[in-house]
Amino acid sequence: MSAERKRLREDKDFKKHWKKWGPYLTERQWGTVREDYSPDGAAWENVTHDQARSKAYRWGEEGIAGISDYKQKLCLSWAFWNGKDPFIKERLFGLTGNQGNHGEDVKELYYYLDSTPTHSYMKMLYKYPQEEFPYKELEIVNAQLGKKKPEYELLDTGIFDENKYFDIFIEYAKKDFEDIVARATIHNRGNEDKEIWVMPTLWFRKTWFTGHEPFMPKLSKTSSNSIKAFSPKSGNYSITFEGEPDLRFCDNETNRERLYNIPNERPFPKDAINNFVVHKEEKNLNPENYGTKAAAIYKITVPAGSSKTINLRLQHQLTEEPLSICNDCIKLRKEEADKFYATLQKDVEDKDLLNIQRQAYAGMLWSKQFYYYNVERWLEGDPGRYQPPQERKSGRNGNWRHLQNYDIISMPDKWEYPWYAAWDLAFHCIPLARLDSEFAKNQLVLLLNEWYMHPNGQIPAYEWNFSDVNPPVHAWAVMRVYQIDKKKNGGKGDQEFLERAFHKLMLNFTWWVNQKDSDGQNIFEGGFLGLDNVSVFDRSSVEHFKGKLEQADATSWMAMFSLNMLRISLDLCEFNKVYQFSATKFLEHFLYIAGAMNNISKEHISLWDEEDQFFYDVLHIPGSPSKKMKVRSIVGLIPFFAVEPIREELFNSLPEFKKRLDFFLREKPALASLVSSWVQPGMEKRRLFSLLRGHRMKSVLKKMLDSDEFLSDFGIRSLSKYHEKHPYSIELNGQHLSVRYTPGESDTRMFGGNSNWRGPIWFPINYLIIESLKRFDIYYGGDFSIEHPTGSGNFMTMDMVAKDISNRLIKLFKKDKNGNRPAFGRQKKMQEDPHFKDYILFYEYFNGDNGTGLGASHQTGWTGLVAELIYKNHKPKTARVHHDTAPLFRS
Repeated sequence: MSAERKRLREDKDFKKHWKKWGPYLTERQWGTVREDYSPDGAAWENVTHDQARSKAYRWGEEGIAGISDYKQKLCLSWAFWNGKDPFIKERLFGLTGNQGNHGEDVKELYYYLDSTPTHSYMKMLYKYPQEEFPYKELEIVNAQLGKKKPEYELLDTGIFDENKYFDIFIEYAKKDFEDIVARATIHNRGNEDKEIWVMPTLWFRKTWFTGHEPFMPKLSKTSSNSIKAFSPKSGNYSITFEGEPDLRFCDNETNRERLYNIPNERPFPKDAINNFVVHKEEKNLNPENYGTKAAAIYKITVPAGSSKTINLRLQHQLTEEPLSICNDCIKLRKEEADKFYATLQKDVEDKDLLNIQRQAYAGMLWSKQFYYYNVERWLEGDPGRYQPPQERKSGRNGNWRHLQNYDIISMPDKWEYPWYAAWDLAFHCIPLARLDSEFAKNQLVLLLNEWYMHPNGQIPAYEWNFSDVNPPVHAWAVMRVYQIDKKKNGGKGDQEFLERAFHKLMLNFTWWVNQKDSDGQNIFEGGFLGLDNVSVFDRSSVEHFKGKLEQADATSWMAMFSLNMLRISLDLCEFNKVYQFSATKFLEHFLYIAGAMNNISKEHISLWDEEDQFFYDVLHIPGSPSKKMKVRSIVGLIPFFAVEPIREELFNSLPEFKKRLDFFLREKPALASLVSSWVQPGMEKRRLFSLLRGHRMKSVLKKMLDSDEFLSDFGIRSLSKYHEKHPYSIELNGQHLSVRYTPGESDTRMFGGNSNWRGPIWFPINYLIIESLKRFDIYYGGDFSIEHPTGSGNFMTMDMVAKDISNRLIKLFKKDKNGNRPAFGRQKKMQEDPHFKDYILFYEYFNGDNGTGLGASHQTGWTGLVAELIYKNHKPKTARVHHDTAPLFRS
């Protein structure tokens, strides 16, 4: 067992809390819903980037390359100043949702390079210009650009063109679980010697005003290079800095004079260190050298082409000569990290893929965040403090008063989406399970706890609107993480995890049935469901047209949900046969949904269109004929996800379940016939449950694998390229609505903010397509093949198609024959510069024609799935004979 695996075991067994400290600071607390106390709910404008240096937060803290304890009592991050900026760089800058031409967007260059699951070793890179940071230029130019123009990025300003910048590498290494070495290595990439101010900064999250802290925490100077951090709950920490920096102190308090033109409550506000460094003002620093915020200020000159380092050590128990172990500690933990990943990546030989995968894992682990949100307290206000506006009680999240979040949670992107999103998190947990299955399992259970899940069974979506509806993928994630964990543990499944999750998922399933199947006909609505640019109108606002939208994707998601719950029920039968009755319940749900989608009841128009051989949403408007919304989008591919192969011997061991199967075969043949080949054993005597069978399966696959429709060189598009030349148009209530294929950013503001989401190449849907293909292959083996998309006469099994799509997705990040990475697009410096080209950004989505990365640039949440694709594509497997000369769609 590697040293890191031993640490994981010690943490799990409560012997040592190795995860007590980690990268739990967010990268943007300003502009979040939690910090919004405005009457109109305009969170982006309520606390701005410019105000952030002077505003003490209520619910969390932010920083660059920051760490904190797991309750975020004490925080440590890094600040810098190049001597030219109007303020120090202690937080990342970006445009708000209203400023960016494609919504919110961080305008910085930083990379997560390494991390172990316990954060015993971490490494990050921040690129800081030596000339004045172009804050105004980025705001002004982006404001002038329309939706049809690409975003204007930091590299576009030219500020890096002459290499006048610092590469700042931040590393952390744990000597013990409360003994942490930190190092900043500052490289001057320019051709002139340059000064830089480097400021490792400590502060306590502001908790003392709530009445929960009996005494104020305190940072105080103990020597020329050390600070003691004391809080009543955490005790003492000693922080020792290399050399003799200028130690300065203030308080984590709002500068009310600057922000609101009213007297300050305390004389040493949060921005005093900034004002001292930039403006040489000392009046707001505490002359007695204590407070709740402190910085060690280094003013150093870095020679051209050279580097300098700064070390510090944070300890619970101070030792003699604390800095003497820094080099050895970092070296050892780095070596242990290499050994940990050498085991995980042992089958990957390509050095480029090794680098991509490891940085993807690093991004997953760096994107953990302490997330605190007590909705009732947020609505009502804190005792003895000013009260929130009354408007908020009937506004955002007003019906989620039970929700109390106070946990370390995996974030989609700690700048762009510094709040959990339920369905994002489900995808995060798949690659996370390879690294730390306990963390992945705990994350999935977390959202199912009663202080998260609504009493009616709804899982909270995200802080902007907890009541929004996310696709129900939680059960799928529970099932997959259980399987990964079981295999890692030699075939022993975690019954407690699976059973606990299953009972709460039953509540969520019931919520879907009661809330989103309004007519009880097994055809579901869901609204937005994360797919905003694949429809002619906002599907969450169909009431605007006084109609009802029966959704092919919502209905298919529920069919998938039913099969996931069926699978979990059968897995639980290993421990308790009573779960076969639950399996029966979800089998029936699945069959009735299949029947409804195929118009078995004759009460609704079918979601399947015979003319186009594809699934569409159906719009019902009173007094008008039902209308198929003939947009060829991933909405019509999602039925593909409802597939589950099950071994025949399992049926024989569950007599009640088998009895119900036989009943459906005998009494409801129309429903039974819908489920592909369920009476005919497949490979290794498996039976198949699937929404798609025979002709329809072939038709969907044919469109999906057509380069003039969904298939791109870089994966499966979310909207068919067919609509590039043939936009879909419709007249509704006197309005002319249309949707057309755009390869990259959206050109409409229909959905507000960043309606560029879910652009043509989108990792989570592609990943589910790949998983479904593999599940079909488990059943069919080599007995079902399809002609290669090139029409070359070569045929591929479902497994081969899955691998082909996987390789297309991996190709987004991999160097091509010219050494370029498609995701980097037109950015020549990122493609060619040796100090850029091997640092990977994991974008939110990708241009469907050329693969350029778009949207959030650190979405290692679900785009981190590329690590799982690399893992699976290089996992040794038993060779299977493929009949490459088989006829098209042979089955």
